[in-house]
Amino acid sequence: MRFRAKIVDIACIQHFTRVVSTISKLCKTCTFRLTPGKIYFILSEQVANGGVSMWCELPQANFFDQFQMEGVSAEDNEIYLELVPDNMSRALKSAQAAKLVKIKLTKKHAACLTFDIELPSLTNQSRTVVHDVPVNVIARRLWGEYQEPAMPQFDVSVYLPALKTIKTVVEKMKNLSNFLVLSANRNGDMTLKVETDLAEVTTLFRELEIPSWSREEESGVSQSDRDPEDMAEARVDIRKFSQFLAGQQVNPDRIICNIVDGNILHFFVLHEDLSLQYFIPTVAI
Repeated sequence: MRFRAKIVDIACIQHFTRVVSTISKLCKTCTFRLTPGKIYFILSEQVANGGVSMWCELPQANFFDQFQMEGVSAEDNEIYLELVPDNMSRALKSAQAAKLVKIKLTKKHAACLTFDIELPSLTNQSRTVVHDVPVNVIARRLWGEYQEPAMPQFDVSVYLPALKTIKTVVEKMKNLSNFLVLSANRNGDMTLKVETDLAEVTTLFRELEIPSWSREEESGVSQSDRDPEDMAEARVDIRKFSQFLAGQQVNPDRIICNIVDGNILHFFVLHEDLSLQYFIPTVAI
């Protein structure tokens, strides 16, 4: 297996840093998947056991000036690595004014992603900072555990309100309860609700935009049979929802929220350079 890449454009360096920073705020460890055309950050905790899952994919050409890789074989030309995204984020933060960043899969005391960062210098001598990010190579037989999750058969789909607004509301609600009920209908109404022994606090958003989905994307969802006023809801761990909102460092264009009534929240972060899906399972009362 071999992998080496280079980023020269400072805007691409900073953008890739924001992407990795977002990932580092969403999970402690993740799978970094490399293919010739795309790179992926994957978290696949067991949703059935209350874990969140995440799927983020980036076309490598949007970020890298050079990108070369050889996978485990000609037939399986991919590489799967387990890493701590915060380590990668810290390495990239020293590159915010870099002339170039080289990334290479190396074998030192153990397998590493080595970040070779060339910084500008006032003299003719170049200044280079090297960060080794430890990784574990994931064996081919385990790749099946890291496949793209299927689009859930949602009951209601809406665009979230402005990120700043909803973050402010959820941060205040977090002080009142460990759980939040998010409800929405096909008319574009959405409520956020927390309950305590003494009070119930609800915030209502109206006239939210409804995404348009193709029949293939809806994958058999019978939204057309649903009363537009009928609310679908999901009761989730408010810290996991807050963590998702706080993690958005890439200034997404829009965020779609899909609700499988009583089962799961599925978020689809839309950005021209990447797509990110995030799943939060419901919590029983």
